[in-house]
Amino acid sequence: MSKKKNKLQEAAEKVKAEVELTNSKISELGNYSYSLNNVLNIIQTQFDKIRNIPSDKHIEYDKIKKARLTWTREVEKIEANYKSSQTINVSSGAAGAATGVGVVTLAPTAAMSIATTFGVASTGTAISSLSGAAATNAALAWLGGGTLAAGGGGMAGGSALLALAGPVGWSIAGVALLGGGIMFWLTSSDKKKLEEIYCLISERDIKSYDLAIVELNERITRIQQETKLLNDAIVEIGSFGTDYTQMSENQQYTLGTYLNQMISSTQLLINPIMGLQPNYSENDFEKYLSFHRVEPKYREKKIKKLVIYMANLLFGIETDEKGRKLLAKSYRKNKEFLKDMKLEKKDVDIEILNTVDDAIKYKEELSKK
Repeated sequence: MSKKKNKLQEAAEKVKAEVELTNSKISELGNYSYSLNNVLNIIQTQFDKIRNIPSDKHIEYDKIKKARLTWTREVEKIEANYKSSQTINVSSGAAGAATGVGVVTLAPTAAMSIATTFGVASTGTAISSLSGAAATNAALAWLGGGTLAAGGGGMAGGSALLALAGPVGWSIAGVALLGGGIMFWLTSSDKKKLEEIYCLISERDIKSYDLAIVELNERITRIQQETKLLNDAIVEIGSFGTDYTQMSENQQYTLGTYLNQMISSTQLLINPIMGLQPNYSENDFEKYLSFHRVEPKYREKKIKKLVIYMANLLFGIETDEKGRKLLAKSYRKNKEFLKDMKLEKKDVDIEILNTVDDAIKYKEELSKK
């Protein structure tokens, strides 16, 4: 007989299913974004040929043209980074060795999945909510999926991306910690305490992913609708000629509505899916540091990264001193976590977890003002 799953294992399986569905929806979004982008390229070419467009309309057109150009460059950058990471992995034997697969070119739709989901900031940086190279690598791992041939990013890659980019999903990791022998030192009461924390995280994440999936579905539907409207517009614009002053009043008005459609369609590409943005960002922690006296170590890159990670892990989760001590101890014993985060055991202590708790409360206070 198979051993009955405990509440945490059941919750983690639900989170895993939500992560898989979310990743599937992100991939689907990438396919529709690819189609929309192609249609926008065509209609943009048509607008470029039209002379004597009024200055106010031209300004709006130039804005969206620039925004889309920035977005396209970020998509290309994601593709290039992926190809570079593949080359490194193959040369080091990390990928391709097991099956003889060479460097895999990233499909544009996959890069668009990331750029559309996490958006392009006004500064021109894609995946702006993610923090540094580790986050980019997580995104690349997700994009790689099974193509990182020696084992692939697969589920782990997807979990890593969503962990850094939005709802944390680390209840899956929690089960691995609790069930993998790392916590053999726990008493039954302490183990139960940690299980309760991870169950709360699981419940929070399930709700978050559910909302994100609704948002992804809505975005996909909007993109489908806008793509159809723009396809119709392409046909009609072709009959307008290339001189705005020679168009009829009705044609000029119609051209204005098509410009508005281009604006709204472009926003569907570059605006992030809000439900997959982090609960706690680097900017949130910088605000906290500006108004709190802390030790110099909190300005170190690796400690900042740890605080932001833990703040996302525990955002919206009530913990007491004992719970935070257990979490700190469990992460100190997790060699894989320490290696991935480039940390030493001494970096993860109760003081860090207490600071995380204080930083979360500070953000919550600011949001009420």
